[in-house]
Amino acid sequence: MSISFANSFEAKELSQMAIPIWKEYFLPMISEDQINYMLIKFQSEKAIYDQIEDRGYKYGFIFNGTEKVGYFAIRPEEDSLFISKIYLIKENRGKGLGSNTLDELLDIGRTLKKKRAYLTVNKNNKHSIDVYKAKGFVIAEEKKADIGNGFYMDDYIMEYRY
Repeated sequence: MSISFANSFEAKELSQMAIPIWKEYFLPMISEDQINYMLIKFQSEKAIYDQIEDRGYKYGFIFNGTEKVGYFAIRPEEDSLFISKIYLIKENRGKGLGSNTLDELLDIGRTLKKKRAYLTVNKNNKHSIDVYKAKGFVIAEEKKADIGNGFYMDDYIMEYRY
């Protein structure tokens, strides 16, 4: 397993990777209409490009050997590292790749001398919540965010203290 940072010109490839992952993974948790809305709003080529160029996000690919099997996004903040995304193609889950990616991202926060890392996770995403807890994350708060078009993200904010 390895990771590699992407540039804004790879936004299309990242967006194309997001579509099947999100549609397969999130369907039991949120509606197909909400998934499609969120893909356009947050994971379209333009949205990813803008996040990289204008909003301080750093996207990257997750590799298993030489094969791209997922992607991630982080955003360094003043004293924190926001872990925005860690997503794997279905066939590559359960092999430790997500856990190893999380370790790599936490190491980046450590290298950047951040005080904490945090992320948001859907309250119904029990498996991911369990993985984050096993890595030392705790639930810091609950957040229900209006994302427009009548949709909400009902999440936990989980945090890891360095």
